[in-house]
Amino acid sequence: MLSALKTCYEKLVIEHPKTVLVIVALLTLVAAAGLPRFKLDASADSLTLETDDSLDYFREIAERYSSGDFLVVTYRYKNGDLFDDDSLATLRRLRDELAQVEGITSVQTILDVPLLYSPKPAITDIADGIRTLSTPGTDRKLARQEFLSSPIYRELILSPDGQTTALLLNLELDRRGLELVRERDALRRKRNSDEGLSGEEVARLEEVSVTYLQHRTQGEQRSRERVEEVREILTGYKDNAELFLGGVSMITADMVSFIKSDLVVFGSGILLFIIVTLLVIFRQARWVLLPLTTCVVTAVTMLGLLSWLDWRLTVISANFVALLLIITLAITIHLAVRYREFAAQNPDWERRRLVMETVQFMAKPCLYTALTTMVAFMSLVVSGIRPVIDFGWMMTIGVTLALVLSFAIIPAALMLLRKRTDGVGEDNSGVFTLIFSRFAERRRGIVLGVSLLAAVVSVVGISMLKVENRFIDYFDKSTEIYQGMQVIDQRLGGTVTLDIILDKPEEEVPAFEGEEDPFAMDTADDGFAEEDPFAAEDPFGGEGETVENSYWFTVAGLAKIEQLHDFLEQQPEIGKVQSLATLYKVARDLNNGPLNDFELAVARTSLPEDINDVLVAPYLSVEHSQARITLRAMETDPNLRREELIQRIYDYAENDMGITPEYIHQTGLLVLYNNMLQSLFKSQILTLGAVFVGILLMFLVLFRSLSLAIIALVPNMLAACVVLGGMGLAGVPLDMMTITIAAITVGIGVDHAIHYLYRFRAEFEKDGDYLATMHRSHATIGRAMFYTAITIIAGFSILALSKFVPSIYFGLLTALAMSAALLGSLTLLPLLLLLFKPLGVSEDKEEKSEDSVACNA
Repeated sequence: MLSALKTCYEKLVIEHPKTVLVIVALLTLVAAAGLPRFKLDASADSLTLETDDSLDYFREIAERYSSGDFLVVTYRYKNGDLFDDDSLATLRRLRDELAQVEGITSVQTILDVPLLYSPKPAITDIADGIRTLSTPGTDRKLARQEFLSSPIYRELILSPDGQTTALLLNLELDRRGLELVRERDALRRKRNSDEGLSGEEVARLEEVSVTYLQHRTQGEQRSRERVEEVREILTGYKDNAELFLGGVSMITADMVSFIKSDLVVFGSGILLFIIVTLLVIFRQARWVLLPLTTCVVTAVTMLGLLSWLDWRLTVISANFVALLLIITLAITIHLAVRYREFAAQNPDWERRRLVMETVQFMAKPCLYTALTTMVAFMSLVVSGIRPVIDFGWMMTIGVTLALVLSFAIIPAALMLLRKRTDGVGEDNSGVFTLIFSRFAERRRGIVLGVSLLAAVVSVVGISMLKVENRFIDYFDKSTEIYQGMQVIDQRLGGTVTLDIILDKPEEEVPAFEGEEDPFAMDTADDGFAEEDPFAAEDPFGGEGETVENSYWFTVAGLAKIEQLHDFLEQQPEIGKVQSLATLYKVARDLNNGPLNDFELAVARTSLPEDINDVLVAPYLSVEHSQARITLRAMETDPNLRREELIQRIYDYAENDMGITPEYIHQTGLLVLYNNMLQSLFKSQILTLGAVFVGILLMFLVLFRSLSLAIIALVPNMLAACVVLGGMGLAGVPLDMMTITIAAITVGIGVDHAIHYLYRFRAEFEKDGDYLATMHRSHATIGRAMFYTAITIIAGFSILALSKFVPSIYFGLLTALAMSAALLGSLTLLPLLLLLFKPLGVSEDKEEKSEDSVACNA
């Protein structure tokens, strides 16, 4: 089999190099033709679990309460008081302009919301009309006080200093998108169940998936255009007011910009660094152009493939290009170094033999380094988070492509280029790498001691790892996202939404049951009984619903809501809380005392539409006998622990209020994001052990020695633990970006061990001397390892200049991981070979080795 592959490769690449290069060029052009189709995705879907039942519930609740997406504009007047005539006139003009933007259904400001305390009317007067700040004669001092202190607006629409207000831009609910995605997810769940899909359902799943993707793409484009239009409007008011824009769609639009920036800036930066590195290392044009061409062709071909398949890069996979460039460069450097070694040692070899010997020697270790890297990235596929899964598959395909193209382009090009032996022996970097081998030989205790200490400290650090993080910390402080979130969080009641849904308990009695109805009478012979005015259809309830059957609008129902509402307001991480309890508090206040069930029912039917839209409709579904409490958590709170907060609410509802778990549910972006973080911790940390087992088995196949396989694995396990432990000690949380560092550390770090051991074993066959073999290995393969490592370290360090903090972490942690992997492979790995002698050694060689140690000491 191997001989057939060798013959096939030789006939194709070695004998027909021009044909190979032409085929590669044509494939690259075809791939490049798809680049205009290339798309980025930073939608909310990328922050959720693909199979999370909570996601479907979230969409159901959003549709039920018509709670679509929204944008928030913070407004602070620069030239006077917020309630001055000029300020309010400016605010009114801004509101009217924003209301004209396509997709914005309404704009809610301090000018429009109903006032119930300025002055306070009698509850019976509410039906006659409600005053707003725009109503002539409204007392602005009273209105300011109401915005600051009333249960409705406190911490919602006006900052505590009374100078910053918020404009809420309500966006049209994408009902078509909700229908498509819910149908798609239902079919996916059935497909993954024992029941499976019929042929017709399989076709429908494919159709609805394509339709939803197209619909979402169009929606995201419109959303980005809307955000830009809003920003253009805000720019016209910058001279008069301090304005910040916030909201999920704004964050999504900016994250796409960050991804594009990182792709262009850091991709170009890494390419430039690759050129400089190759020039410094090889000082020959061909050894700059060949690896560089291979890297560019691999990246273009892979991006073209993704474009044709409509496979989109996300926040998670944004650094995919940089990583692929680095991995491709590593393979090409190993080929280049080995070719130059053969050329220097055998100047009389003809070109064909030089190329074939290089390919034969490097094929096996490069194949196994690629396979181990794939195994590491395949661990990401089990995460359950679509962008992380895609990143794992992208890297697996990309590494395969890098291996194939490296062994096609470089050997084929070398067959066409004139053989050169000048300069191939001028590389003195082996002198530097020999420092590590001498240190491993002479300072064995230090190497072992430091390694053991690093292992212990890493275990402590890993125990401190956490998945809780603040979304605001993803962004540089100079970005509008950070500044806007900070203003909204600290002045206007929080940013991240959490909804608590209360279903009516079955054992609860309806309104009026069990109490004396003052209007009850014997209606058997009453001619007016057929037209009970209090059993009329409720204009604000569901279709066919009556006043009496709205359990949550009774004293008992509202008391429960109020109790939970008050508990939520007392939690330090929670900002503004809104529910039916808000209306209940106001009604009691306006009535100068509590209301009974009948008064509540009658009052509800008398509410003006603007009051109903603000205080009832968002928090009550009569049709589903359901109430909704919505709140916003404060992302800037350093003590925010999402999982603990969610569980604390459930515990209070069950233990203190007696609400059984099946009648209370939590949903919202906070829940979905928390589910994703918890899944990352469980899936990736647990599967990391399985990755090591898989790589150990591959080592067994490659080296056919258990002891050698274990020795090869130890430095890489230590490198991965050092990175994870360092994150724990430094307080860097696991998230969608940093969770991939472990896979990258193992995937790329293992490459060093494979190349070193493969060369060590080949050199050992010459004389059976472990010390001499170690020094020769460091002087040869150690150089290639050193080159690739410093390229990775410096290349990824460039990401530290990004404004997207996860990219900064990704770059610096990858650099740390590669530093640890390189040091382990150049010190701990050879020392373990010296100590355990897994290749065996004759007695005379053992004595010689001991004498050498004594002399060196």
